Amino acid sequence: MAAVSVSLSPSLAHLPLLGIPRNSRISAITLIRSSSLSSPSIMEEQQRKRVVVCGGGVIGVCTAYFLAKKGAAVTLIEKSSVACAASGKAGGFLAFDWCDGGAISKLARASFNLHRSLAEELDGPRSYGYRPLDTISLTIDEEQQRRSAGSTRSNPAVPSWVDRPCRNPRTIGTTATTAQVHPQFFTRTLLSAAVDKHGVEVVIGKLESVEVEGSRVVSVALQGGRVIEAAAVVLTLGPWSSKLPLLSSLFRVSGLKAHSIVLEPKDPEAISPHALFLSYYHSSHGGKPMDPEVYPRPTGEVYICGMSAEAEVPDDPESIMGDPESIQTLKRVAGNVSSHLMEGEARVKAEQACILPCTDDGVPIIGEVPGVKGCYVATGHSCWGILNGPATGAAMAELVLDGCASIVDLAVFSPSRFVGGRRR
Repeated sequence: MAAVSVSLSPSLAHLPLLGIPRNSRISAITLIRSSSLSSPSIMEEQQRKRVVVCGGGVIGVCTAYFLAKKGAAVTLIEKSSVACAASGKAGGFLAFDWCDGGAISKLARASFNLHRSLAEELDGPRSYGYRPLDTISLTIDEEQQRRSAGSTRSNPAVPSWVDRPCRNPRTIGTTATTAQVHPQFFTRTLLSAAVDKHGVEVVIGKLESVEVEGSRVVSVALQGGRVIEAAAVVLTLGPWSSKLPLLSSLFRVSGLKAHSIVLEPKDPEAISPHALFLSYYHSSHGGKPMDPEVYPRPTGEVYICGMSAEAEVPDDPESIMGDPESIQTLKRVAGNVSSHLMEGEARVKAEQACILPCTDDGVPIIGEVPGVKGCYVATGHSCWGILNGPATGAAMAELVLDGCASIVDLAVFSPSRFVGGRRR
């Protein structure tokens, strides 16, 4: 096989702030199986179950990692670049118990704990900005701010950098229950470990079809004619699940376009590690609050997201651009949260958007595809994909290799729930 080199280049200018040397392995990695890895014997190779994972976002990478760690021979297929879509542009916020009472409660709790274990294993604080942090909800009203012109310190109950008028501060998460990662760094660090330690092969190519013989998966075909044989195939295509007839004939995965900006304040040391969840009143929204979120990162950056709406899923994930009006609104939010984030006090590093995968019933789809033995799917995680990636990947690895998942019961997530019903 010809070597495929894939650049995994996070923002190199900020890596030293995480303690990562500029010449670290994370900056440029050749994602192929190579002689530098301890190669299994021919017999061992023949005995390893060959699994193809399609999709290089956080769900696919976590699945590939845990499959390979359990002994599978894994090939990961990504049509563009690893973590180029939502897995690279998400906020990376993690919550232990925020999903309690819903279908994903146990998945979220298991995954939050797995994130903590992975951070210890992979030196997460240094490698991808893992850190626990406190989380606060508060209300900002632009009209109230106009009436409070000249006031700088809004409330002693909020962090000092939140120096614009606000009200109703409330602690909704502590360092025991909320945390964060830089999602792109996390996904690419995990893939680096999967390649270096467990021999995962990465192929850049577009999936054309899943080949089935006698109701059992046998291979995948890529654009250009390449065929990769497999004993099992895991489809982790995010919102692009809707582009594959094998899946779209069973259920619908729609796209939710979410916007974000990344700011670099002049004085990053002034920004304490507090995530903010806002009820933000803006005159143009007819009295209804928006719900933007603000996440300071250990890199010194501040990530701000919001302004979501259903959108068509384009063929090319890297073609997704933010709507100018939504981006401008987020900049306005930033300046009304903190003087440190106002225009002139913070450089805009990124203006971006991504498409989140959503299901009709709001529950992720995780399990074996009905009627196709050896073909599995994991998609539809919406805004909780980064949080639930590790437990989803670990559960899929158990399902594929052991026949059932023990880390979490996958019954509620099974795609078979759509059988017999017409997808909407």
